[in-house]
Amino acid sequence: MVAFDEMHGAGEVRPAYAALQAWLERSPPALMETRRRQAELFFRRIGITFNVYGEADATERLIPFDIIPRILTRAEWTGLERGLAQRVSALNAFLADIYGPQECIRAGVIPDALVNAHPNYQLLMAGLKPPHGIHVHLAGIDLVRTGEDGFYVLEDNCRTPSGVSYMLEDREAMMRLFPELFVQHRVAPVETYADSLLATLRSVAPDTASRDPTIVLLTPGQFNSAYYEHSFLADKLGVELVEGSDLFVEDDIVFMRTTVGPQRVDVVYRRIDDDFLDPLAFRPDSVVGVPGIMGAYAAGNVTLVNAPGTGVADDKAVYTYMPEIIRFFTGDEPILKNVPTWRCREEDSLKYVLDNLADLVVKEVNGSGGYGMLVGPKASKAELDLFRAKLRAQPDNFIAQPTLALSTSPTFVGEGVAPRHIDLRPFVLCGADGIRITPGGLTRVAIKEGSLVVNSSQGGGTKDTWVLED
Repeated sequence: MVAFDEMHGAGEVRPAYAALQAWLERSPPALMETRRRQAELFFRRIGITFNVYGEADATERLIPFDIIPRILTRAEWTGLERGLAQRVSALNAFLADIYGPQECIRAGVIPDALVNAHPNYQLLMAGLKPPHGIHVHLAGIDLVRTGEDGFYVLEDNCRTPSGVSYMLEDREAMMRLFPELFVQHRVAPVETYADSLLATLRSVAPDTASRDPTIVLLTPGQFNSAYYEHSFLADKLGVELVEGSDLFVEDDIVFMRTTVGPQRVDVVYRRIDDDFLDPLAFRPDSVVGVPGIMGAYAAGNVTLVNAPGTGVADDKAVYTYMPEIIRFFTGDEPILKNVPTWRCREEDSLKYVLDNLADLVVKEVNGSGGYGMLVGPKASKAELDLFRAKLRAQPDNFIAQPTLALSTSPTFVGEGVAPRHIDLRPFVLCGADGIRITPGGLTRVAIKEGSLVVNSSQGGGTKDTWVLED
């Protein structure tokens, strides 16, 4: 399995990487190591850390940062933009439909059981139209590349997609450490993301809001693994970072407690899962949510970003129907293709997966973070036997995909510069005034040699993503 090398292509250095290649050739390893250490010090000083739940040693850690950027041309990015906008538009149409007339189910586009029996299908959302009809205001669409033109969607993140703080801080670090590289390249800015996000949040305020809506970012608190990102984004947006206890609901209106008295809240950018959002509507034992906030939402007095119930569209089994969903709701062919996928809930697919398990990647349909998955070619016999038993016991819980030769990018590792596998998470904003997509997104890199798992929870790192202007 030969991976596409994003710098060298079929052999020669690709034009977009020519200046970077020349810079790498004249940069001694000692200088690169010094810059790597400076980048690590930069991230430690600003406190950009995360932790992994469930580990015995759950201390905060840095996500490894690679100092060599990943480069895309403007033409490549323009094609991706079109596909991303189409996909997020279709996801919004799909969610509006399954919580409304369910025409896609009646038309046979997707099975009823996959939607209405889904653990993330929220009955409270049935028949409820969110402000401006938008369910997914922020999406992180994971892409992988297998060739010169071979970008595929690996999964859709529609609940509370994370990682945008790393996109912004990676760029900040690169501009501080390597200003000479930015002189040689015309790189599209990513620092406009905060302005775009704020404009999107303002645009989706309910009709009852004033011309200057009050926006807050709702966090579960400092012990959440993504708390750094919550505080970082609130600061960048210039909005209040609040916990559930900072808000209360009265007469179906959300208020924030302040030193000068209650202040009405119009938009809540929530980083709390559905189950914990409102103890009166979901889990009664939640201590991080806001009692009554769903009543205010149903009354049209507050916008929740993203809308409750979007987790149905995150599901990896629903993902397999996205080509049909896009055709049904847009009338067009999908611009971005899915990775070929076997639905283990189907008898023939299950048989194929069991017969070829050592060659496939198997994922839980509702899994994330690289957990609950099997990479067949890297698995031991015991791991293969365990997954065979899981598949036979609960086939509906799994999908399988071929082991893709994810593209590689030059990465500075212990022994010098070497190719490592990467993916890409662009961030798509959908507001009442249209779709905004920051040029670049977050490139995640599998630091371990030969690894295909890029998730930070599994040892993966990040690198800056450059879109070159013509």
